[in-house]
Amino acid sequence: MAARSYPGSRYDPSPLVDLASPTARERLSPSAAKAFFRLMDRWSVRDDDARTLLGGVSNGPFYAMKKNPAERVLEADRLLRISYLVGIFKALNILNGRALADEWVQLPNTNRIFGGSTPLAYMLKGGVTAMQTVRRLLDARRGGV
Repeated sequence: MAARSYPGSRYDPSPLVDLASPTARERLSPSAAKAFFRLMDRWSVRDDDARTLLGGVSNGPFYAMKKNPAERVLEADRLLRISYLVGIFKALNILNGRALADEWVQLPNTNRIFGGSTPLAYMLKGGVTAMQTVRRLLDARRGGV
């Protein structure tokens, strides 16, 4: 019996980024930190909540990073969290106009995932797992599901 294979394509998949690699984290950290703070500004997220979204950064390192985002190399967990948030931002801006995309995380939501609270409150409470769920929800909506 012949082995099944996918049809040929001239496109190769993007290589996976090894977040355990210090070199990869050094390369990604400055732009990730800048994107994070721009996102928090666009979404009108308070600094305390932004620190929680990053996984519980204390005041000193948070404000140092906010002042100079390119200075610090982020841990893999923080890069993953920022990646989810950037994906959520992208999906919201594909699905909605800018005003609604920027307000969406702060608006009460009747979807059973959120139970009437805001997507931001859900992500603050549930951490990375909740960010992944919100990202998947929005990606499914983008796909017409």
